Amino acid sequence: MTREEANRLLHAYIDGELDAVKSLELEAHLAGNPSVRAACERLREMSAAIRDKADYHAAPAWLEERVRAAIPAEPKDGHARPAWWGWLKPAGSFAAVADWLRPAASFAAVALVTWVVALGVMRPSEDERITQDVLASHVRATLSSRFYDVASSDQHTVKPWLSARLAFSPPVADLSASDFELVGGRLDYIGAQPVAVLVYKRRQHMIDVFLWPAEAQKAEQTLTRDGFNIERFARNGMSFWIVSDLNRDELDDLARLLAERSAAP
Repeated sequence: MTREEANRLLHAYIDGELDAVKSLELEAHLAGNPSVRAACERLREMSAAIRDKADYHAAPAWLEERVRAAIPAEPKDGHARPAWWGWLKPAGSFAAVADWLRPAASFAAVALVTWVVALGVMRPSEDERITQDVLASHVRATLSSRFYDVASSDQHTVKPWLSARLAFSPPVADLSASDFELVGGRLDYIGAQPVAVLVYKRRQHMIDVFLWPAEAQKAEQTLTRDGFNIERFARNGMSFWIVSDLNRDELDDLARLLAERSAAP
């Protein structure tokens, strides 16, 4: 992928409109191109600022009434008339032309309102963007075999390494007694936010646990995307997102263990 093509795709990537193949191709380019990566982060920050600070206003009732009133009613005889019907009216004056154009203008207004509403509906939510980001990060780590920046099964090695590089101290649990082996950790980004990633292993399955401070408590959620299982929950001011191709039951066990350890005093 060239730099020019990457720049063209940035807006679609940030809005979650690229397919998985193009997203992975662009992310590989971002990993090796600091200037394009910086441009991507600036766009993310701008998008987040607009979402957080822009004013949103519900459409007033009078606008809906005007749009509905502008739509011509069906003729009483039940037969739809063609658009050129107005041209056949006597005295082919401006009034006749206006009568012909009025339905077209009303339909255009309705189409415009429908298009604007559709854009808002199709734009991915914040949770959907996070889901895409954590899944892309896990797939990228799998394809590159770069699961961790610090390789260690010792929680007292992984935790200080991450804490020194982040503005928060992530909880790191040793779950080897439950057959979830801690193998390391890495620093990653979800949007423009730096996050901690704890890497566990269950047999031959690698598991990424993404951690960052939670601004609000959210309900627990389980997802399946492209053959990967994803779990989300929050405990003690921390947001947990877990991604792996491990089966759902075992991933549930890991989520439960992490939640219990995080809740412990």
